[in-house]
Amino acid sequence: MPVVLRVDGLRFFFYSNEGSPLEPAHIHVSEAEAEAKFWLEPDVRLARNDGFNAATLRRVTTIVQSHQKTFRRCRDEYFTDYGSV
Repeated sequence: MPVVLRVDGLRFFFYSNEGSPLEPAHIHVSEAEAEAKFWLEPDVRLARNDGFNAATLRRVTTIVQSHQKTFRRCRDEYFTDYGSV
């Protein structure tokens, strides 16, 4: 699972088996036992939250919005290199 960014204990990543064009581009974020998934297009939006409290989720959302293009580029490059997208 390629990790794209680490910030204050948060790990932003995608799973290497999620390159299907059937599912929109997204990024996962985890910290300790919590994990969330964010769609990256057309706008950043929460897809799933498992364990983040509201304050942390707001902070994570801001980080994802700030790095949306980088996350998308890294994901696209990874899956293009491996022929999945």
